This record gives sequence, structure tokens and C-alpha cells, in this order.
Amino acid sequence: MLTTLIAFVVALGCLIVVHELGHYAVARWCGVKVLRFSVGFGRPVWRRVAGNDRTEWVVSAIPLGGYVKMLDEREGEVAPAERHRAFNTQPVRSRFAIVVAGPVANFLLAIGLYWVLFIHGVPGLKPVLGDVPPGTPAAVAGLAAGDRVSRVGDTPVATWQDLRWELLRAGVKRERVAIETTGSGGAVRSRELDLSALTAADLDGDFLKALGLARFQPPLRPVVGTVVKNGPAQRSGLQAGDEILAVDGRRIGQWEDAVRAIRAAPGVGLELAVQRADGTSVKITVTPDSVTEGEVAIGRIGAGPRVDDQAVAELTHVVSYGPVESLARAAAKTWDTATFSLKMLGKMIVGEVSLRNLSGPITIADYAGQSAQNGWVSYLLFLALISISLGVLNLLPIPLLDGGHLMYYTVEIFKGSPVSDRAMELGQQVGVALLFTLMAFALYNDINRLISG
Repeated sequence: MLTTLIAFVVALGCLIVVHELGHYAVARWCGVKVLRFSVGFGRPVWRRVAGNDRTEWVVSAIPLGGYVKMLDEREGEVAPAERHRAFNTQPVRSRFAIVVAGPVANFLLAIGLYWVLFIHGVPGLKPVLGDVPPGTPAAVAGLAAGDRVSRVGDTPVATWQDLRWELLRAGVKRERVAIETTGSGGAVRSRELDLSALTAADLDGDFLKALGLARFQPPLRPVVGTVVKNGPAQRSGLQAGDEILAVDGRRIGQWEDAVRAIRAAPGVGLELAVQRADGTSVKITVTPDSVTEGEVAIGRIGAGPRVDDQAVAELTHVVSYGPVESLARAAAKTWDTATFSLKMLGKMIVGEVSLRNLSGPITIADYAGQSAQNGWVSYLLFLALISISLGVLNLLPIPLLDGGHLMYYTVEIFKGSPVSDRAMELGQQVGVALLFTLMAFALYNDINRLISG
């Protein structure tokens, strides 16, 4: 819990500071006087005055955003000698640049993070397929267990994450896509995977499973490697090092056999025949927790397998590039993620993608904690993704957001005069309603995820 809280606060603080520094830097460059730079809203908890303009640097009590307050005739009296430094007296191109600088700073942060990560190397699992269930789109396409995917469409894929990303982009469009694979014998084949049958519910859940695609996993002995604290496994007395020999009298040969038996019995007591690390045999009764996966209840006991590190190393691939290529790939990755986010938002509006994909602060905090526990590479990947999301969100043409102001300035450019005060007042009311609705949906999704596990 402490890790999650710290990781969330650090991520939020970093993204807010970078965003507001974008506004601040361009405002200063345009000659606008900055009165206050605030991280957070509400009552200040820390304050410092610095610089020739006596700018207030503030950390406020509510850390869910920030702002840069500039000299402005609409917000207070401005001395005639400083009128040329007021925000509202600047030409529209300067105001446009100051406002757009915040989201641009978030995109630049993402590019910088990806650049560092691509130079260092990002580990990922090789895109090797596991068992392909008959009748699924993957089986119809002729894909088989052991195939290693090397290309989706025109894009090479090096890791399972790359494969998932490219198929998600194609799946949203419900199109057919070419898949190039290398078989266990080294033969290269090209197949066509039909994604037209994917539904909004599939995209909301594990869409790869709906296609019949799963990662290849080396056979695992049914030996417990980890036990979740206070989970059903620990409460029943199951320990790390225990080998599960049978579940309710059915012999267990691999870890997956135990997983299937447990998933099929949510809330039902199971008798496990277990051999301890010292060779003794015991019987343990465990009742799996019932959790919801999609719309189906499954059983879960809070235990993980003992993993063969050598087998995992053979399936892991580290993706890295030189400094110049890393920069190009970082920019392309940021652009692709931003444009895909916009497409997903559009499809949510028209109902082609479920609104359950919206996430709020609880889910973001949870992901921050999980990524931090997985190491700094995972955490920086998370930070880059959230930075892009923040940039995209702020560019939406919703009054109160940066995108709403940019919309007004665009109208002003074509109209030749500023938008009327009445129009801006109505826009603010609409903006408040839209933002409240988005926040309500996101918070509902967060709570629903917590309840359903």
C-alpha cells in the first residue's frame, strides 16, 4: 500500500510539474508575467517567492492537478506600465503557444522516457504462441503452438507486448491482418487473421483469448513458488515448496492442471493432496475466492508457481537501439499511442468500444504501484503512457481544458475577434458537465474493478 501511494504521488507530481512548466516556460518566452506556479489546488501547504517578477511557487493541498496564474486584466487590475505583459493583451498566436505548451511538454516527457528506455533496453517475452483452441480465428488462420510471430501487417514485432499492441490497433478497426510467423522448423509463413468478429466486450477484456492466442509457457511442475499473504492458500496452510499431487482425487501433472481445477470451483472447498519439500505428504482443504473475470466467476487461491529461471530467460528478449534510432522510435511510439488514444475515445462515444476502458485515479494508483514493484523500467513505461494520456486529455476541445482554450483561439483566428464572454460562459458550463460525467464514469469503473477483483 505504501509503495502504491508513493509511486502514485511521484508519478502525479512529475506529470503535473512537467505540464505546468511547459505553460510557464513559453509564457516567460512570450514576455508574459507569471504570478503563481501551483502544484495542486486549494489551500497552499508550501510557498516560496522567487525571481525578478516575485513569482509564487506553491504546493497546494489537493494534488489532482496544477495551474500557472499569469497577469491578466480579466482577473484583476493591471498597472498601465505592465499591461504589455498581461496574458489577455498578447496576440492570439502567443496565447495559443502558451496554452498548447502544457500538453506538448507531456509528449516531450514521454519521448524522453522512451528514448532512455530504448537505449537501455526493454525486456519482453518473445512472441511465441501457445496452444491454439480449435475453431478460434487463430486456428482458422492456421496458426499453431510454437509459431513465433515476426510481423503483423507491415510492422515487425519483437516481443509479446508488440504483438498485442499491433493486434489491438487492428482489432479496433475490425480488419483482416497479415501475420508472418516462423515455425519450430524455421519455415517462414504468412497467414491472414480475421479480426472482424471481435466485439466491444472482447476489446474490454482479454481480446487475444477471444482470437485464440496465448503466450507459450514452458511446462511447469505443480510446485508452489509464492503464496499471497492472507489469501486462501496461506489460510489453508499451503506453503512455498509444496507440490500439488491431486485435487479432489484427480491427479495433477502440471501447474496448469491445478489452475484449471481451482478456476472451475469458485467458493467450493477443494481437497489438495500435497507433498512437502521434506518429502512428507499432507492433505489440505482450500476454498478458492470467487472473483469475476469478464462476466464469469472463477476461483483463485492466491498462489503462484515455482518458475524455472533458465526457461524464462530463453523466452525473454531485450529490445534496445542506438541513440539516434531510439529517438526516432520514441517519437513514433508517442505519436502512435496518442493517436490510438484519440481513436479509442471516438469509438467510446459512438459505442464501438465500452466505456469501461476509462480509468480513474484509483486504477492509475494501482498500476503505479504494480509497475513500481516490477522495477524502474516498468515504472518509466507506465509514466510515459500516463504522460501521453494526460497530454491527449488536455487537448480535447472541452472548455476548462487546454483544448477548450485552443478551440476558442482557433475560432478567433478565423473570426478576427475574440469569442464573446457569453459564449465562453456557456462553454464553461458545458465543460464542467462533460468533465463531471467523465470523472463519474472513470470513478465508477474504478470502484467496479475493486469490487470484481
